[in-house]
Amino acid sequence: MLWLAKPNSNAFASKFKILNKQFNRSGILFLISAPSGAGKTTLVDALRQTSEFVYSVSCTTRPARAGEIEGEDYYFVSESEFQERVRAGEFLEHAKVYGYYYGTSRDTVVKNLKNGSDVLIDIDTQGAASIRSFKDQFIRDAFVDVFIMPPTLEELRRRLTKRGTETADQIETRLAQGAREMKLWRDYRYTIISRSTDEDLEKFRHIVAAERYLSRRLIES
Repeated sequence: MLWLAKPNSNAFASKFKILNKQFNRSGILFLISAPSGAGKTTLVDALRQTSEFVYSVSCTTRPARAGEIEGEDYYFVSESEFQERVRAGEFLEHAKVYGYYYGTSRDTVVKNLKNGSDVLIDIDTQGAASIRSFKDQFIRDAFVDVFIMPPTLEELRRRLTKRGTETADQIETRLAQGAREMKLWRDYRYTIISRSTDEDLEKFRHIVAAERYLSRRLIES
């Protein structure tokens, strides 16, 4: 299921679906990955304040954190319900991360892409790898993956400590996993070396602008 960033997102989608009387295009699937604590959520939250994207809300089996809202941050489901959805083929990708399952809805992503809406998802490196090898060529053609790279592991430690949602042992676990994930940056089409939120947002917007005007994305009417 998907959460629309703004009520007028359909109007925005129409604007980008029909570029002029001669050309139109289908939507783009923008994926953001980053090690835990690197600033991905902050970046995505800033992007969700605009009507530029349809944001894909993932399902998860993990408990909600303080302040998280059902249907906006995640859809919180039981493990049995999650596995039922896996068997039904409802997920574009799914993975187990830090002991909990996460999955991205397939049908609504495809529906919005075909309608000309750009879709934004934030998932881990496992999920990104799954989508890269997804059997549907339409998804692979729409797919643009971006990795948010912390400048150093020490900076990642500082950010994890600052957010205050993990124990010392959990921080060490996330740092070890983060170090492994940072080695995968070459698998992504784009890599942003994370600085401030404003800088990261500006760099991401440059990527979006370039992708929207790729010649191969244009379809003659």
